[in-house]
Amino acid sequence: MKIEKDTAVTLRFKVTDLLGKVVEESNEPMVYLHGGYGNTLPKIEEALDGKTKGYQTTLELQAQDAFGVRDENLVRTIPKSQFPPGVKVGGQLEGRGEDGHTVAFTVIKIKGDTVILDGNHPLAGKALRFKLTVTDVRAASEEEIAHRHVHGEHGHHH
Repeated sequence: MKIEKDTAVTLRFKVTDLLGKVVEESNEPMVYLHGGYGNTLPKIEEALDGKTKGYQTTLELQAQDAFGVRDENLVRTIPKSQFPPGVKVGGQLEGRGEDGHTVAFTVIKIKGDTVILDGNHPLAGKALRFKLTVTDVRAASEEEIAHRHVHGEHGHHH
């Protein structure tokens, strides 16, 4: 079966920076619903469209095609008094970006009485290399298409 709109694609992947340092590697396969549902990066979907089980490729994506360019407007300095006790570097919380949309902020630094938050994706601003292996392709169920994501093992669970 070919990868096309409304197929469930199972991948093994390895993500490195352009110097070869491993950023993320799959221990478990990733399963996504193919066809513009936002379940993976558009350039990955584009590269896999029309391929079949067993296909392997390596993609080099610039920041704008991976996790975006850094937006320094998403870095915020907030008084520590506005946080509950025990706030730690690496902690995450939800806030609102300047456009009103929900943004996940990560505590990147605590300096005296201030906490510095970053709403950028941790890989924003980085060019990355994606090594991908398609391990399975199947037709998505009507329910998966209606919900816009894959269900079951390695997919979304309700």
